[in-house]
Amino acid sequence: MAQQATKMTENLNPYEIVQKQIENAAKLLDLPRAAVEILKKPKRVVSVSFPVKMDDGTVRVFDGYRSQHNDAIGPTKGGIRFHPQVTLDEVKALSMWMSFKCGVVHLPYGGGKGGVICDPRTMSQGELERVSRGFMEAIHDIVGPEKDIPAPDVYTNAQVMGWMMDTYSRLKGAVSPGVITGKPLILGGSKGRNEATARGCVYTILEALHEKGMSPKDATVAIQGFGNAGQIAARLLHEIGAKVVAVSDSKTAIYAKAGLHIPDVITAKEAGSLGSVAGASLIAHDELLEVEVDILIPAALENVITTANVDQIKAKIIAEAANGPTTPAADEVLQQKGILVIPDILANAGGVTVSYFEWVQNLMNFYWSETEVNDKLKDVMVRSYQEVGQIAKQYQTDRRTAAFMISLLRITEGMKARGWI
Repeated sequence: MAQQATKMTENLNPYEIVQKQIENAAKLLDLPRAAVEILKKPKRVVSVSFPVKMDDGTVRVFDGYRSQHNDAIGPTKGGIRFHPQVTLDEVKALSMWMSFKCGVVHLPYGGGKGGVICDPRTMSQGELERVSRGFMEAIHDIVGPEKDIPAPDVYTNAQVMGWMMDTYSRLKGAVSPGVITGKPLILGGSKGRNEATARGCVYTILEALHEKGMSPKDATVAIQGFGNAGQIAARLLHEIGAKVVAVSDSKTAIYAKAGLHIPDVITAKEAGSLGSVAGASLIAHDELLEVEVDILIPAALENVITTANVDQIKAKIIAEAANGPTTPAADEVLQQKGILVIPDILANAGGVTVSYFEWVQNLMNFYWSETEVNDKLKDVMVRSYQEVGQIAKQYQTDRRTAAFMISLLRITEGMKARGWI
């Protein structure tokens, strides 16, 4: 009952959570108050409504948002998600996390984020295309290669980005691949982009295992969320010998103490049901987070690790492939328990890093091999992991706060150079 009461009173608003994270990091740096106040709010937030003709001939009006947090050191950058639970506060928070994600890996970007309130799972391909084009038409005047560069996110993919790039190019009267990243290769996408978020996360996990003196071949893993990032992380870890014992998607969670054969799990997912995996037991979604493993990867949505379940978490390492999966109150408990948390703004920064590579390639009109992309990504992720660890040790703080500190310093330096503060 006590846990239930705590959950009822815990603040789960992502916008307020990221503001608290900014305050926590800023205290250790003694930043100018003006810088903190600027960073606690997005520079621009646009709300749009646009009509779409559905397959049955009816017209439905969709609502969407685009938040641009801070452009002191470069254009804003961040994904567009299609989800029935998109909210304005969520989009604002995600744009702010993107600023700090870009900062921690030293990209010349600020953060942006967009979302449309819809459920693509209930739409035909034609309806999805019309929603994609309608949203880009609604926001095209505030995005662009030198303004704000969107990318895929929850329930959007390369095809959606291709439609959006085409719509923007038509409206501008010129082919403009640099307006968006995560596109199909034929339209200027980057090799390695589809795997980048998961691959970057795995690079940080390998660094964490090395730090703890553990071998990947002896490590057990649980992954909450078997979408793009979770599925690819599972495959990459399986390929290097780690034992993935539990995975889940929005419908089903499965567990096998001896380890799951990930190619079979992927086949089952593609067929429509994780529950059909031979040798796996069905478990409750909440149970997956509490499985005794070396590595827990939350790869779904925000606020899944809270004060209601944090005491039951037994992982040694948590790698946040999702954005904002841990509440501040739960984060404090994880630190007290000595669990090594690779914070989201570092763990899942591989996606925006290779999006940056894609944008650079678009601007140059010169493209790299997948090996070159993956090597450059590894350099960025390993260097950034080590830098965060050094700052955490220097200031005797947790890695999330250290990651924010690195980003806050960079953005504040940019604002000072521009004369904003």
